[in-house]
Amino acid sequence: MLYEKWKKQAIENIRSGDKRGFRKNIAGIVREFDKLELADIKKPRVAIVGEILLKYHPTGNNDIVGILEQEGAEAVVPDLMDYFLYSAYNPRFRFRYLAGTKLDMHKGDIARNYIMSYRKVMIDELKKSRRFAPPVPIEELAHMASAILSLGNQTGEGWLVTAEMLEFIQQGINNIICVQPLACLPNHVAGKGMIKPVKERYPQANILPIDYDPGISGVNQLNRIKLLLTNAQKELEA
Repeated sequence: MLYEKWKKQAIENIRSGDKRGFRKNIAGIVREFDKLELADIKKPRVAIVGEILLKYHPTGNNDIVGILEQEGAEAVVPDLMDYFLYSAYNPRFRFRYLAGTKLDMHKGDIARNYIMSYRKVMIDELKKSRRFAPPVPIEELAHMASAILSLGNQTGEGWLVTAEMLEFIQQGINNIICVQPLACLPNHVAGKGMIKPVKERYPQANILPIDYDPGISGVNQLNRIKLLLTNAQKELEA
C-alpha cells in the first residue's frame, strides 16, 4: 500500500534527521500520489476545524473522519503545522499591539523561519503537482482572519479556527464541521461565535458546530453530522 510505504520511510527519516532524505521523500510522495489511479467517484468534501485535540484525535472526536468516510464523504483536515506557525506568528502581534516583548517576537520569527525551511520543500513540490495545492502561508491566513476578528484572539487556537474556515471556503469546500470541547470559551468565541459573520460573507457555507463532552450523546452528534452530509450531497448534485 502506497501510504504504508511512505509512512515507514517518513518515520525512518524523522529518526535520522537527514534533510536530503527529507527532500527526496517529499518529492517521491508527491510524484507517486500524483500517479495513483483514482476511481471516478464524486464525494462531498467536509472540512474539520476547531480545537487542536478534537480536530486530530479520533478518540477525542469519536472518530469523526471514519464516520464521514463511512457515510460517503471525503474528510479534509487542516495541516497540523499551521498550528505551530500560528503560535510562532502571534508574538509579533503581541509585541506591536499588546504586552509582548521584542525578544519573544524574535524567537517566534526564528521558529517560523526554521519550520518554513522544511515546509518550502513541500511547497515547491506541491506547486508541480497535478492534484495537490500548496498550503496557504500563515501571513495570508492571518490577513483573512483579521477581516472578521482581531488577531489578539490568541488563547488556544484563537483566530486560526476562523482562518481555517475561510481558507476552506475559498478553496471551494463549503461544508465545515467546527469541533470544540463543551464550554471551551476560546473556541466558542473564535469558532462557533464566528460562524454568523463567516456566513454573512459566504452564504453558501454549510457550517456545523459540534460540542464534545463525555456527557453528550454520541447519537446526537452522529445525527447532526448526517444532516450536514444530506445538505452536502444536495449541493454536490446541484
